[in-house]
Amino acid sequence: MHDPGKTLTYQSKIRDPYSSHSVILSQAGDGRGRKLLDVGAAQGVLAQQFTQRGFEVTCIEGSAELAALGKSHCHEMIVADLDKPLPALNGVFDIIVYGDILEHLRNPLEVFKGFNRYLRPEGKVIVSVPNFAHLWVRLNLLFGRFDYADRGILDRTHLRFFTLRSFRNFLQEAGLEAKEIVATPVPLLLVVPERRHGWCLNLVHGVNAALARSWKTMFGYQFVAVVYPRKMS
Repeated sequence: MHDPGKTLTYQSKIRDPYSSHSVILSQAGDGRGRKLLDVGAAQGVLAQQFTQRGFEVTCIEGSAELAALGKSHCHEMIVADLDKPLPALNGVFDIIVYGDILEHLRNPLEVFKGFNRYLRPEGKVIVSVPNFAHLWVRLNLLFGRFDYADRGILDRTHLRFFTLRSFRNFLQEAGLEAKEIVATPVPLLLVVPERRHGWCLNLVHGVNAALARSWKTMFGYQFVAVVYPRKMS
């Protein structure tokens, strides 16, 4: 579902141990033949890792260009515009992943609830969204600035914005119960040129990660939630 013009800009964050990609992979665990649905798969950045871990991966992507790049990384690649009626899927899934996709949709709740119908009763959903209330955005608003960019929290393709509170409300409205919501820091390893990487940047990044965990609403760059169908009493 990512913009076709951004083919080369959806970057992997797997090398960053504090990133949303690393958290998603950690929470997914080993596949052991289980079925996983990757919604908004782009060029298969995460799908490749899931497949290598033993999952049978079905991907959904809105861009035919990105889907062509990612189809070798999964069991099945479905090209579908998620702002239109959702495609029917075969079977059910043990895990459904929404990695950096809901913020790009006109009706994210409709898509979220629609695909979650294919979740096994004991399955889980892993979803990441950017934190609109991050310190950097707050400071920009304080000085009257609201400038879109090519990537980040104010990515020009974002149609929906989330805070921690609104994200929790979103999950509850979808009938899901959050086991855990992790806040990840600004991806400094992508922001800072590689020639400047080293122990000093790693130290700063570690401190930034600790701040994100301790004060999610202020220093969290993204939220990653692990959620389950709400148990009926």
